[in-house]
Amino acid sequence: MKLETLSVHPYHREPRTDATPVVETISMSTIFERHTSGEYPHGLSYSRPSNPNRNQLELALSNLEAGAQAAAFSSGSAATTAVFQALKPGDHVICSKGFYGTRHLLEDVFEPWGLKVTLMDTTDLRAVESAIRRETRLIWAETPTNPMMLVTDIKGIADLARKHNAISIFDNTLASPVLQRPLELGADLVMHSTTKYLGGHSDILGGAIIARENSEFFAGIRHLQAAAGAVPSPFECWLLLRGIRTLALR
Repeated sequence: MKLETLSVHPYHREPRTDATPVVETISMSTIFERHTSGEYPHGLSYSRPSNPNRNQLELALSNLEAGAQAAAFSSGSAATTAVFQALKPGDHVICSKGFYGTRHLLEDVFEPWGLKVTLMDTTDLRAVESAIRRETRLIWAETPTNPMMLVTDIKGIADLARKHNAISIFDNTLASPVLQRPLELGADLVMHSTTKYLGGHSDILGGAIIARENSEFFAGIRHLQAAAGAVPSPFECWLLLRGIRTLALR
């Protein structure tokens, strides 16, 4: 499907019946019933690891970005935090020198925690390669940047990261999947503040990480999503799916 259609039908529904609603129902339950065998037949046990609305949202996000999996969070900062927490103290991160939360998280939280950080202009590929160290594990670029609209070469950074056995991640909040899909250019991960264009109505707070393929690193992010519990409510997931339907139009 073209993106305009995909935004209206962002995930595959269950087989339709006469009672299938056009708009998703909101599942507010925090717990789910076991089968008599003791198993959870639909993989749902407790709302923090997963719930029907978040499962729908994550499938929609992965489809929009042409990814393999997505993890939804309660804010863009929560999504960003999970990525950095999936690293280890002593790992080195190269990050765009921006004005918003990512820089402050790195300087105020994760450098004291033990990450080594280089903040720089990621539009300069030669400078980025010169900054790579043996312990560099992640290259993070926001493109275009908010508010200065600086543009980083996504494929160039992704190729550099792969060459040096690092992970590449791009903040795609400003462009959205309507204007660019970093995963199709070789990026490993995409981050969104879903509060912005994906939500579109200024009435939800959310974030997401989308992975190009199932990887050990993304499994770590998924574990932190459930363990730390910084997840959106079923209603916020429902509101975000509503916003996505008009994404291409907006």
